[in-house]
Amino acid sequence: MERDGIDFRAEAESLLGWWRDAGVDMAVQEEPRDWLKPAPTPNSTPAANEGGPESGTGAIAPGRADTLDLPNQLPLFHDWLRGSDTLPFAAPAAPRVCPSGDPAAGLMVMTAMPSAEDCAAGTMLSGPAGRLFDRMLAAIGRSRDTSYIAGLSCLRPAGGRMDPASAGQCADIARHHLGLVAPKAVLLLGDACSRALLGLGAAQARGKVHQLETSAGQIAAVVTLHPDYLLDQPSAKAFAWTDLQLLRETLA
Repeated sequence: MERDGIDFRAEAESLLGWWRDAGVDMAVQEEPRDWLKPAPTPNSTPAANEGGPESGTGAIAPGRADTLDLPNQLPLFHDWLRGSDTLPFAAPAAPRVCPSGDPAAGLMVMTAMPSAEDCAAGTMLSGPAGRLFDRMLAAIGRSRDTSYIAGLSCLRPAGGRMDPASAGQCADIARHHLGLVAPKAVLLLGDACSRALLGLGAAQARGKVHQLETSAGQIAAVVTLHPDYLLDQPSAKAFAWTDLQLLRETLA
């Protein structure tokens, strides 16, 4: 069935497919289940070092974003991201994958950096990981148009790894970005993003709502596993499903 150009059958099949992959195998069961209970201990959750080249090592120290004279209006900040040569990893020919979606949507999604595929496509979270990410959003009634998607960095460093100093600076820029957008909640994808902003790996940080200090006050943050990791470890989708339910409750 289609209406307004939307194939609702395809949308429903995609959503049901995500639920199956996440381990949801029944609509009703005899015993109640607490879908929002805290995550198991780190020894029983996926390894924190997920997400391939995005992975971080240890808590990230503050950077030097205060020396960059960051714009205090979101449109000007977007212009700065598109053109500033003071950004970490900036180079004349380096592709930039800038934020997309609706800043007023109430939900911000943040990943560490664009992948090589993202740089080629000009879109954050593209390819197979992007298709899985779209299904994750659909599972909580969202889409790219009803979310705001950004990276700690809109540039990809050589080798796909951030050194600690650059990671700290990117984290400070991201906090400034969060303060300008002031979403109701932010979903942090993957280990590197979680370490940069919370000082915890994804396995330790997921399962609870954190509060990020920004210029707009505290912003609720939920951590989940990066889609790249979920493609490599399909059984971990059950953990991501729990995280998404926690996010949905936070946004309610």
